[in-house]
Amino acid sequence: MDILDFHTHRLDATAALISVDPQRFDPQPGLWYSVGFHPWDTADGITDADFDLLEQCARHPQALAIGETGLDALRGGDMALQEALFVRHLQLAHDLGKPVVVHSVRTSRQMLDARRRAGLTDVPLAIHGMRGNAHVARTWIDAGCYLSFGARFNPAALQVTPLDRLLIETDDTSVPICDVATQIAQSLHLTVEELIRTVTANARHLLNPSSHN
Repeated sequence: MDILDFHTHRLDATAALISVDPQRFDPQPGLWYSVGFHPWDTADGITDADFDLLEQCARHPQALAIGETGLDALRGGDMALQEALFVRHLQLAHDLGKPVVVHSVRTSRQMLDARRRAGLTDVPLAIHGMRGNAHVARTWIDAGCYLSFGARFNPAALQVTPLDRLLIETDDTSVPICDVATQIAQSLHLTVEELIRTVTANARHLLNPSSHN
């Protein structure tokens, strides 16, 4: 399992964790997935049947993570609905021993508080598309989270991220993952090879259930 691109929506991506809605989960040989409901989906409503489908998909051996899911203060349904859905994803991840790929827009403290109130602080989180400042980065890091950076990143946040919590991604952009790796390696004064070894090892550790026991 060599995953370099930790979060992408490209269904043909390789060496990647492909994020899909349960309705689009169609696992192909040799590929790896995360499955979940985006917080924007709460605007249309998520039924119990929808979540049953998610649970079925999440049990597939090629589904290595739950998500992306989370909270978005700027878009999506009512925040109470978003939080309830996020907690359901956390509980599912806890039950299956899998990490959660997190979407967060101006909600870092609210999400961590929700995780704590639910008694699910042991669920590993990977914050995808990390673009916040160094203070936000430290908030996530102090809570034990991994941070996944794409082409648009805050250099100060990147600098305070421990190398053993670092991931990289393309998300829904057309920027190749090799270009993302080059940008981030330069910012951290690493070689591209060192960066690739680091993030691949981190992804392997995070997505291996035995590593959390």
